[in-house]
Amino acid sequence: MGLISGVLTLPLAPVRGVVWVADQLAQAADRELHDPSVIRARLAALNEEYEAGHLSTEAFEHEEQQLLDLLYGC
Repeated sequence: MGLISGVLTLPLAPVRGVVWVADQLAQAADRELHDPSVIRARLAALNEEYEAGHLSTEAFEHEEQQLLDLLYGC
């Protein structure tokens, strides 16, 4: 980037910074969402909730299937 283009695009610097931060947050959320250890922990917590009687069978099966789809990429 040359001096002239740097000066002309300077007012856009805050916007580029916000876009960069948003992109970094989205990437971190995506990594956490698809991390197998996080999904397995969520499955374990779901199973505990079901065994404690806090979830119906239908709700448990629905949530379990969503987590398994995330885990195995279906």
